[in-house]
Amino acid sequence: MAKKKQKKGEQKPKSKPIPNVLGSAITQTLQRFCLTNDEVFTFEADLSKRERAFVHDVCRKMGMKSKSSGHGDQRRVSVYKSKLQMETMKFSEKTKTVLDDLFSMYPPDDGELGKETVGNHNIKADKQRRKKDDIFWRPSTTKEELMKKLGSYTMKSVANMKKISEERSKLPIASFQDVITSTVESHQVVLICGETGCGKTTQVPQFLLDYMWGKGETCKIVCTQPRRISAVSVSERISYERGENVGSDIGYKIRLESKGGRHSSIVLCTNGILLRVLISEGLGKLTMEASRKSWKNVASDLTHIIVDEVHERDRYSDFILTILRDLLPSYPHLRLILMSATIDAERFSKYFGGCPIINVPGFTYPVKSFYLEDILSILKSSEENHLDDTVGVSDGEPELTEEDILALDESIEMAWLNDEFDPLLEFVASGGSSQIFNYQHSVTGLTPLMVLAGKGRVSDVCMLLSFGAMCELQAKDGTTALELAERGDQKETAEAIRKHLETSTSNSKEERRLIGAYLAKNSNSVDVRLLEQLLGKICLDSKEGAILVFLPGWDDISKTRERLSINPLFKDASKFLIISLHSMVPSKEQKKVFRRPPPGCRKIILSTNIAETAITIDDVVYVIDSGWMKEKSYDPYSNISTFQSSWISKASAKQREGRAGRCQPGICYHLYSKFRASSLPDFQVPEIKRMPIEELCLQVKLLDPNCKIEGFLQKTLDPPVFDTIRNAILVLQDIGALSLDEKLTELGKKLGSLPVHPVTSKMLIFAILMNCLDPALTLACALDYKDPFTLPMLPSERKKAAAAKAELASLYGGHSDQLAVVAAFDCWKNAKGRGQARFCSKYYISSSTMTMLSGMRRQLEMELVQNGFIPEDVSTCNLNACDPGILHTVLVAGLYPKVGRLLPPQKRGKRAVVETCSGSRVLLHRHSLNFELSLKQTDNHPLIVYDEVTRGDGGTHIRNCTVVGPLPLLMVAKDIAVAPAKMSDNCKGGTENNNNGNDEAGIDETAQEKMDIENKSNQQPEEMIMSSPDNAVTVVVDRWLQFWSKALDIAQLYCLRERLSSAILFKVKHPNGVLPPVLGASMHALACILSYDGLSGISLESVEMLTSMVNATEIGQFAPGKSVGTHKKNSKPK
Repeated sequence: MAKKKQKKGEQKPKSKPIPNVLGSAITQTLQRFCLTNDEVFTFEADLSKRERAFVHDVCRKMGMKSKSSGHGDQRRVSVYKSKLQMETMKFSEKTKTVLDDLFSMYPPDDGELGKETVGNHNIKADKQRRKKDDIFWRPSTTKEELMKKLGSYTMKSVANMKKISEERSKLPIASFQDVITSTVESHQVVLICGETGCGKTTQVPQFLLDYMWGKGETCKIVCTQPRRISAVSVSERISYERGENVGSDIGYKIRLESKGGRHSSIVLCTNGILLRVLISEGLGKLTMEASRKSWKNVASDLTHIIVDEVHERDRYSDFILTILRDLLPSYPHLRLILMSATIDAERFSKYFGGCPIINVPGFTYPVKSFYLEDILSILKSSEENHLDDTVGVSDGEPELTEEDILALDESIEMAWLNDEFDPLLEFVASGGSSQIFNYQHSVTGLTPLMVLAGKGRVSDVCMLLSFGAMCELQAKDGTTALELAERGDQKETAEAIRKHLETSTSNSKEERRLIGAYLAKNSNSVDVRLLEQLLGKICLDSKEGAILVFLPGWDDISKTRERLSINPLFKDASKFLIISLHSMVPSKEQKKVFRRPPPGCRKIILSTNIAETAITIDDVVYVIDSGWMKEKSYDPYSNISTFQSSWISKASAKQREGRAGRCQPGICYHLYSKFRASSLPDFQVPEIKRMPIEELCLQVKLLDPNCKIEGFLQKTLDPPVFDTIRNAILVLQDIGALSLDEKLTELGKKLGSLPVHPVTSKMLIFAILMNCLDPALTLACALDYKDPFTLPMLPSERKKAAAAKAELASLYGGHSDQLAVVAAFDCWKNAKGRGQARFCSKYYISSSTMTMLSGMRRQLEMELVQNGFIPEDVSTCNLNACDPGILHTVLVAGLYPKVGRLLPPQKRGKRAVVETCSGSRVLLHRHSLNFELSLKQTDNHPLIVYDEVTRGDGGTHIRNCTVVGPLPLLMVAKDIAVAPAKMSDNCKGGTENNNNGNDEAGIDETAQEKMDIENKSNQQPEEMIMSSPDNAVTVVVDRWLQFWSKALDIAQLYCLRERLSSAILFKVKHPNGVLPPVLGASMHALACILSYDGLSGISLESVEMLTSMVNATEIGQFAPGKSVGTHKKNSKPK
């Protein structure tokens, strides 16, 4: 029946709105229904048409469906939940019981968590812990004792010491001893540019020590190295040269390991160790006034600080230089010596006010270089021995004596400066040695060929070329013989050199063809097969000499090692000793690289750039340089990080090449072309400009709580951009390390004391409170290093590998890349012995990575013990280590604020995207366990936490993530706000309200009237939101994620959050202390709640077991809440 048409100009009768009280009652009834487990709710049949219309309207706005049925006075409205409604956070009955018990015993009280509960920070205990390590304090030795020690040093094992003394005197730096000591005496900062092999690393500390002892003064000389292995090996070498054991006058201190003490006059340490010492002493707060008050600290006792390999520009060394530049005026006795082989000397000198520069020539034996085109040709003609005519390795060529070197230097100078060529030509004619033809002047780097070419001596140039002089050699300023000829307008000479180059590279077209075909098939990565072939060729063409292989990271080391292990040539352990060298390998294992293998056995070292500087492996003859290194880069504008292989710099290539000529002539094979070599950058980008700097920003505040972070970092040699600093400060504020006005908090002070990222530190403290430490250690190390899962090549194997990873993740709730790692480590650890190898094989896991993670966990555990956070017996810290609900919350604590929401695909064939807090949308990587979720059309918007957003060839991705429920996020989030429950506006077009008959359709309300109804029904005074326990409220997390909940549940959650913050604060102030009763009971209750409801909101899917391996390890299938009884019994505070 058609509606009666309204006459023109006639006003529509205004419908009477329902009373406010009734509207509020209906709205609250619907909100309470949202929080129940019921799927449908039906109102009584006593509602009027207008009231039923109001129900339909509110349901539509809340994202629910409604339907009227029945006739006359039996007409009712039924309401159905829609899958698109806002997610709900609600407590289970077990959780409600726990909370009732907690708050009946310890009711919420605004004043209960004051100073009396948390207590004051025990500064005295902290100082006592610091005083135990006195290795950086000056020895308390008298002048008489020094003289006696100096005398005994000269008398030690006379025969052996005489030999060592002779070796030291032959080092190029020996003749600079007086220059160095006098310059250091008269200047506070000195820069020593010492070429590779000059002896600066081992000799300069001894020069300074002998000089101080000669004056009858004690000293404390701290020498920093960029890596642990360098610190240990250099201390051992210096001790050997002084005829004593490490730990006496010469000591070292690296992470979790040290030898020596206050009596040690020279201490080798890593950059990170020195930085922590400077910061722990609060040296940034010192002024001249404080200094005049003789405030006792480490800087008062240090006499010399040597920063070696300063060219590497790691973030710690840059930070140290900035601190020391500010510190030096307050400590006029302190001397700073910067040392490097390759450095922009003038720039560093200017940074320190024009400090003096001492240039020391180096000495290395001749090194022949092969590049990719040469290597491909060598491998192609496999029947020929490519080492037969190699420069510098023939046993028949005598080494140049010291007299020869001095005479050659003088003859080159006379020819170049005075045009006196006879001495040089006599040398060339009489010597007949490639070491003479290719000798480079110790200061300028000029060769005889360069001098004669620059002077236009055509016939002499041709003679040298016929003798085998190398055109490719470069002087110190980078010029070649051809360039010198062209620069001097010596056209005939230049033409002769060009013709020789063309003749000597007659196979250049073939080389170009070979290299073109090779690069077409090989992407930008290390070619392990080519490396295997080259190693085989070297070993077939020569009988002895260690081989040092530079690789980017552990992945490439493992792949190469595995490949060699199945090669018939290399798998004989009696003939080949294959050693892996990586920064995370324990010091004991690292030291094996310095030992010579037994006769008939060849040593092959697979190393990262750890072996690039400051260590000498004296039996290395052959170096293979992959040209790659692992480098982390960071885009502050998109807040995206990458950790990938990148090309090395020319400075690094030079260092790697020099490793082959330290103790004898050698050969370096560069696995990249000559063109690539010429296009490498001069130096690597400083680490401080290409990495997130949360740790450094926190260290700045620990150094001086009153300074502004940006202001301090602007003083560094290469300051990070503003966006990098801002992003770091926001992260530190999110985790409570800094306040909103950038003040350092008590929590921040303690987070900075652990050698891991501040977010990871907070996760560990939370895990300790929850008695869930063991998996947290695994997570911390995996986040810092890598996960252990391998990627098979065959598609069928990849499917099995994915299923195996999913199976492991299912032990702790599923849908988690990170928890798959935890489960994998637990299974591997429990498998033991041979079972570990079988487990790794079945579950596609890298055994070497698991071993590495195991070592890292032990180190981190020791740090926690040393800082007093945990007892030496950690078994009591792991009572809840297998509880998925608690474990999910620990993980959220370790990854927050990296939280996202999975938005399902809008169309078939499209992939879901992850919306992050910044509003950006990224894809899940296909290697993630949760990738399948991104292909399903679903009404759910699951929450995920992730480790980082990375950019690659396929776009921007999240590779490792975990699906989590709302409770863990609500417990650890920075901000949660409560508002009246509002209508869902993210369900547009998602509901269809059917009134099944048109008894409500005649009620035609204006838009303004509808707005009035909504406003009146939802406008509650702010203080009234939480007034009724059953009020439905909207919880907003970090201003973007919203959840339904009840007022009572959120009020209790607020209280638990406050007590958790207080417990964490108590733990950082009193690491060994027992939590006060209210906090202890609250943490026990929180652990129970997380065990019951930590997985609430996640739909778990069963995963078919591939094998029974997991059951055999006794981790077992763990259902949520299964171990709560044990948990409750064991973790209750005493």
